Amino acid sequence: MISYALTAFAAVAAQASMDHSQMDHAAMPAVQVASTAIPEPREPGQSAYAALGEAVRILIADPKTDWSKVDVDRLRQHLVDMDAVTLRSTVTTTTLPNGARFTVTGVPEVAAGIKRMVSSHFAQPDVGTGWSFNATPRDDGAVITVTSADPAQATRIAGLGFYGILTMGDHHQPHHLMMARGAMKH
Repeated sequence: MISYALTAFAAVAAQASMDHSQMDHAAMPAVQVASTAIPEPREPGQSAYAALGEAVRILIADPKTDWSKVDVDRLRQHLVDMDAVTLRSTVTTTTLPNGARFTVTGVPEVAAGIKRMVSSHFAQPDVGTGWSFNATPRDDGAVITVTSADPAQATRIAGLGFYGILTMGDHHQPHHLMMARGAMKH
């Protein structure tokens, strides 16, 4: 029964070319679920909200949390910066023989986030790549140069681009928790 319902649903969805406003939801067969247990929702609905919630749960569970230093608002500001830089900045890439130069810019509030994020994220030694990072702030953002002693790495650096390189390393989650604990400024 489930297989038939899914097949019918797929056929209706394909005919509507994924334009949900054109779909006849009443014509779709009901899907019967074998279990009567209704699962609880698990998704928090938004990633910044989820990151804040995760940090708060850890702080509450840790009996050593020094509540006089906790600053969840600082973590929230960082998450605002992450969103602005990831979704609203503009990057111009200049390919170099041994890497790439990324000019990352934005309107004033985005530029401020760029400067804060670049100063901390590109202060990491080399995120295990052997690459060299140089970040220079400017009024409308920053210029980041990423190079490698191995010229064969230039293609990888350019392919990852600024946003891909920004995500590298395993420091993000601990960094978020340190901010919430009040142990680190951004």
